[in-house]
Amino acid sequence: MQNRLITSGKSLVCAVALAAFASVPAKASDAVEMSEAEQAAPQLPELLSARERSEVIDRILAERLDTVIPQIMREQGVDLWLLMAREYFEEPVIATMLDAQSMAARRRTILIFHDPGDGQPIERLTVSRYGLGGLFNPSWIPEEQPDQWQAVADIIEERDPRTIALNYSDLSAFGDGMTLSQYRLFMNALPNKLHDRVKSGETLAVRWLETRVASEMEIYPGIVRTAHALIAQAFSREVITPGVTTADDVRWWYRDRLLELGLTPWFHPSVAIQREGEEGMLRGEVVIEPGDLLWTDFGITYLRLNTDTQHLAYVLKPGETQAPAGLREGLANSNRVQDILRSHFKMGLSGNEVLARARAEAIDEGLDPSIYTHPIGYHGHGAGTAIGFWDNQNGDPRGDYTIHPNTAWSIELTSYAQVPEWGGQRVDFRTEEDAYFDGESVRFLDGRQTEITLIPSG
Repeated sequence: MQNRLITSGKSLVCAVALAAFASVPAKASDAVEMSEAEQAAPQLPELLSARERSEVIDRILAERLDTVIPQIMREQGVDLWLLMAREYFEEPVIATMLDAQSMAARRRTILIFHDPGDGQPIERLTVSRYGLGGLFNPSWIPEEQPDQWQAVADIIEERDPRTIALNYSDLSAFGDGMTLSQYRLFMNALPNKLHDRVKSGETLAVRWLETRVASEMEIYPGIVRTAHALIAQAFSREVITPGVTTADDVRWWYRDRLLELGLTPWFHPSVAIQREGEEGMLRGEVVIEPGDLLWTDFGITYLRLNTDTQHLAYVLKPGETQAPAGLREGLANSNRVQDILRSHFKMGLSGNEVLARARAEAIDEGLDPSIYTHPIGYHGHGAGTAIGFWDNQNGDPRGDYTIHPNTAWSIELTSYAQVPEWGGQRVDFRTEEDAYFDGESVRFLDGRQTEITLIPSG
């Protein structure tokens, strides 16, 4: 049975989230539930129409604006948050605040969030002629005040906020959306008495982007199931004919399949081969042969959320019914590193602290790990703290930020092992699965690969 990426009527989500899917009826059994066990050959879920996708995106956005914005502004003690983008030059945060029918910012789009205090609702203003799907109040009449930045300054002066957050940052691209030219224009218009109230909105930007809401988590497992189903199809005789198909053939099959489905990759898929007697990864026009260990890295964007998955497959030699024991043990080692890493997720710990603790435990167990886990959500390499980099296992300034609940992650890592059946050759067992941290535990969204996919050779 095909699955529709929608919520179950039995799900305990807010009324806004339920309304997001009211126009797409489905049975309770149609929802893809979060699971620790990945299906071996999952069926591709049924995808929504363009109109249905738009409805889902806009209803989730409305919920996020109503809930996440008040939470993070009060958490950070910010009275007013100003964001700016220019047409086709959207800053990362505004790009996620446009309604589904707004393909880009219109001319110069300026958004203002203002907290009046005393528990009153957050004001949402757009200093433009347009209201962005009714989610922001248009607050500029050019015929009365032709200078857009002066109109912004007048709005701010009238509200007299104690803090004014702008998105600029030396460290995070997600919090660095205010360009130098627009900053100068804004500061020239802003009364001098308010200049010392301006501060960086970097943390607000990261908190907005990294925070997942209930209605997003209702659909996220189904989005990951879609990616898993496409990988299962790619790693099958439907796509691969040993002795004929190349690694690049499989990469371009992914791209063509996504075009057929109306889905978008957020990076060009990777496919590579590890082979007995060959050093490193074989790529490009190398023909896939029996006895090869295949690796893929694949990610899609759907309903504005991203996936990022790495799986392994083995091409059986004639007479074989399973992968060599050394290869199976290598994947089990990487699964063990996943478990160790997940056990060290704690609210308030930095990414660097989690990295150090997980690596120490894995090494003590005799494993050879490399951990490079990252947040995921509106961006594939998402906003939030970094837990290692493939080229830096000793901590990084980008890993100083702390872990927060209600965040999604790509549990990305590898472990290395010598494979006896390959003459003791050192093999790289890369794995990556998407997961959710609720503040207490990390759960996979649609399970994880625990068995190497088998591709018959004949």
